[in-house]
Parts: sequence; C-alpha cells; structure tokens
Amino acid sequence: MTIVFKETKQIDQKNLLVLYEDVEWYAYTKDINQLEQAISNSLYVLSAWDEECLIGLIRIIGDGLTIIYIQDILVLNSYQNHGIATKLMDRILDKFKAVRQKVLLTEEAPNVRHFYEKNGFDSCDKGTLVAFVKLT
Repeated sequence: MTIVFKETKQIDQKNLLVLYEDVEWYAYTKDINQLEQAISNSLYVLSAWDEECLIGLIRIIGDGLTIIYIQDILVLNSYQNHGIATKLMDRILDKFKAVRQKVLLTEEAPNVRHFYEKNGFDSCDKGTLVAFVKLT
C-alpha cells in the first residue's frame, strides 16, 4: 500500500461521498454540493490517496495566522489504524506550527480522546479552558 498525500481542494463528489458515508458522517452527505463548496472554501485541505481512491482527509478553516480550526479529519474504516490520521495531523501541525490556537470539536469516545491527546491536544474539560458551541 502506497499512500500519496495531496494538497488540493478539488476533490470530486463521488470520492467525497464514499469517504464521508463510510465513516457515517451523513449530515455532510445530505447536500453533497454544499460539502464540495465547504471544502473549496476551506483554508487548507490535505487528502490521502491509495491510487485513485480517496482514503482520508483533513480540512482546516480559520485565518492561518492566529487560529486554525480542524473541521474534519476522517479515514476510510478499512484504512483506519494504519497511522494515516496521524500522518494527516502531523502534516497539519507542522504546516501551522506558528499558529497559537489550534482548535477542534468532536464527539466523545475513548479512542477519539486518546487520538487527540496523543497528538498534543488538551480537552477543555481539563485545566482552565472552556468551550461553547451552539448547534442548529
């Protein structure tokens, strides 16, 4: 397996649909045109490919100078636990190392918590930080 990483926001809808539905992110795939536009409007997108198959993606929004927000990080189920998400995260953290605030919001799960803590993130339920979100 040879994984190729690409810095591109131009990813066809078919590949996006397969990836996002495989990880059951159906809220994104209800309107595939909106997802494609959201990716296009992102600050930075890094994708992982096995030949012509999109197997992973990390998407960043923000100003890229004082704050980045990791909006999406996902890997096809059949490719999980092979270090692909870690490689995507490492490349993002290196690219934006001078940015002081690196933020993400995710659902709670033991393996999710472990992944982000392993990558240097602190949960807002620890320490002096507080996080707020308003979902509609």
